[in-house]
Amino acid sequence: MVAALFSVAGPASPAAAAGPGNATGVTKSGNTFTISTSTAAKARVVIAREDIFRIWLSPSGGFTNDPAGSTLAIDTDFGAVTTSVTDAGSHYRITTPALNIRVNKSPLRFSVYRADNSTLVWAESQPLSWTGTQTSQYLAQGPDEQFYGTGLRLGEWALRGKTVPVAAEGKWQENTNASPAPFYMSTNGYGVMRNTWAPGTYSFGAPGTFTHNESRFDAWYFVGDSLKGVLDAYTDVSGKPFLAPMWGFELGNADCWNASSPSYRGDRNRARHQTTKDVLGYADDARTADMPSGWFLPNDGYGCGYTDLKATVDGLKAKGFQTGLWTSTGLANINREVGVDGSRAVKTDVAWVGPGYKYAFNAVQQAVDGIENNSDARRYVWTVNGWAGTQRNAIVWTGDTHGTWNDMRWHVPAITGAGLSGFNYAAGDVDGIYNGSPKTYVRDLQWKAFTPAFMTMSGWGATNPSTGYHDKQPWRFNDPYLSINRQYLKLKMRLMPYQYSMSRVATETGTPMVRAMVLEYPDDPVARGNQTSGQFMSGDSFLVAPVVSDTSTRNGIYLPAGTWTDYWTGKTYQGPGWLDGYSAPLDTLPLFVKGGGIVPMWPQMNYKGEKPVDTLTYDVYPRGSSSFTLYEDDGITRAYKSGAYAKQQVDVSAPQSGTGDVRIDVGASTGSYEGKPASRGYEFTVHAADAPTAVTVDSTALTRLTSKSAYDSAATGWFFDPADRSGTLRIKAGDKSGAFAVTASGLKLLPATEVPSTSSPISKADWSVVYSDSEETTGENGTDANAIDGNPATKWHTKWYGGSDALPHE
Repeated sequence: MVAALFSVAGPASPAAAAGPGNATGVTKSGNTFTISTSTAAKARVVIAREDIFRIWLSPSGGFTNDPAGSTLAIDTDFGAVTTSVTDAGSHYRITTPALNIRVNKSPLRFSVYRADNSTLVWAESQPLSWTGTQTSQYLAQGPDEQFYGTGLRLGEWALRGKTVPVAAEGKWQENTNASPAPFYMSTNGYGVMRNTWAPGTYSFGAPGTFTHNESRFDAWYFVGDSLKGVLDAYTDVSGKPFLAPMWGFELGNADCWNASSPSYRGDRNRARHQTTKDVLGYADDARTADMPSGWFLPNDGYGCGYTDLKATVDGLKAKGFQTGLWTSTGLANINREVGVDGSRAVKTDVAWVGPGYKYAFNAVQQAVDGIENNSDARRYVWTVNGWAGTQRNAIVWTGDTHGTWNDMRWHVPAITGAGLSGFNYAAGDVDGIYNGSPKTYVRDLQWKAFTPAFMTMSGWGATNPSTGYHDKQPWRFNDPYLSINRQYLKLKMRLMPYQYSMSRVATETGTPMVRAMVLEYPDDPVARGNQTSGQFMSGDSFLVAPVVSDTSTRNGIYLPAGTWTDYWTGKTYQGPGWLDGYSAPLDTLPLFVKGGGIVPMWPQMNYKGEKPVDTLTYDVYPRGSSSFTLYEDDGITRAYKSGAYAKQQVDVSAPQSGTGDVRIDVGASTGSYEGKPASRGYEFTVHAADAPTAVTVDSTALTRLTSKSAYDSAATGWFFDPADRSGTLRIKAGDKSGAFAVTASGLKLLPATEVPSTSSPISKADWSVVYSDSEETTGENGTDANAIDGNPATKWHTKWYGGSDALPHE
């Protein structure tokens, strides 16, 4: 829960803008190039790596004013790089093995080309400019160029044509920014991080105008061959996403269980919420309901406080839960709370981090230090008002939102788009903090189970399920909602090794687990834009298309090139194309697996450590050649940072279609960590249309079993079930300690049905406005129809938070 709203002043009133004039010379000192001008201004180009550089412009000519210092750009020392500068007549040319940075002389303007000195990356359309309070860069826009980034933006992630505030606004509504980041990247293969704490505004028009409220210009540039490459370079400088503990991938529960506290602002007579230890009753409820869940935040409420913290922590731990604390009052006691009482998580509050920017960034660092300086645990912090670099310290979440279909609709692109700014962990309270219903809860939990971290927040929503309760725990609902919630939480637990491995990829490369379609399909023009903002890739195998309205049919699912298998039915589609009319009753999340997908799965359990992982299952969707790298460590401590982890590569080779041999090569698990099993059993579920002629493990033929019950009781063997999702081959390979190979001979792959290459949207010809809610009733005058007329030249919007613009306005 967050508390107060803070706003940041918009751009200052227009003032006469100054510029640097002409470039008059360049001097080189190591890999720092200083550009003198015909004015007092000077600029510096600092080469950190052949593909990473900094432009710093000082209107006064001095370079001592550096408010960000090394806090945002934490690593800029990548070793030696060969650089040079030459006078090319109309411009100076600064070169690295990968780039040519041109400094146009008259007037001073920057542009960047690749190593061939002819492929343009970006170019200023006019010189950098500044007033007493603002500095702006203006970049030309390519005809097909698209832009992404700006942090956890609450709305669509493709930004061409949009103007986006990069400011801590604290509004938690669509088209605002819950955790802004002064970073964006382009399909031209570059990214920019403004090295500043000052708020700003980015207009992705033609030209793009990128303004921050400070009288200096300072930016880091990252050039790559792909969006993933740009993210990798950006997070090399600003910090890789942290790796959460495994319990942090499980559902969290926040509420005040110390409601009898005299200073509590809510209902002090809440049943089963009188003292902090009452949370243990809710932990029992979860386990009795056979409901996966991993941690509690038992003091989430103003004035709530806590009592008997150590006894509460110990009691929860005995039931398989970790404990965190909400910090509405700061961290004065965190040394004891973590080091003695055993708390392991912190959720920050707007009353504490509300000013945002460096203030909030330092507050999050204080929480991280409080956990890691007092235990061997990993950081696990939730925050709003993050900034560039917050990905290395915290989960960013969307603030105090509502359990409505409309909020759910924009949460999908918001959480997906956060990954395009390097945030691997982005979340919103399941079904929001306010309002909500059993149906919206189910739909919201379904798709959030395919994100790394998620939490449910109680105490503020509608009374449910009975008078006196304001609970939003998934086990507090009746069937069918109870059973559906359980189904998806159990599936998330089985997918722990997959999601954990995908998040490890984020710590190594900056590529998030939740991926906008453009990250996986950058050359697909449909995937590049907001036509696909209502769906995402969960890791490299799952395509998730959430249902965000009160319907049982999902339209407009875009399936890129390749084959896509319906996770629930096994029906396989051939993309690219659009899938309309998909049957999605309440218990069905539209979910597809990419051809070639390899998904490791745990045995079913309700929390990490409830059972040993004595058997690992690989769920395989054979199609051509594919691979997966399983990452494992102890899941709790920071020992992995010292090399205590293991990896296992699995390679699958199969025909692209038809019938042929499918071979699964399981590599040895290399590396070690505390608790690593010396050996374990392996099972495989291979999705196919018919039984193979034989199955072998290395050179040993496995026995074909004739029933599922015979398969379940056997130590090794195989069984083909034609009724399981259009056909599933189940293989038990037995207990293994090293590398081995499984071959299914003569296996017939699932046939693929082509989907239409174009979608058929509902005609707008008969649309009309039924009702609109505006605070500007005297100025509205029927212009609300402009909101749906399809004409970008006509605008209409309700009036939010004051402002002087009259309707219609954008």
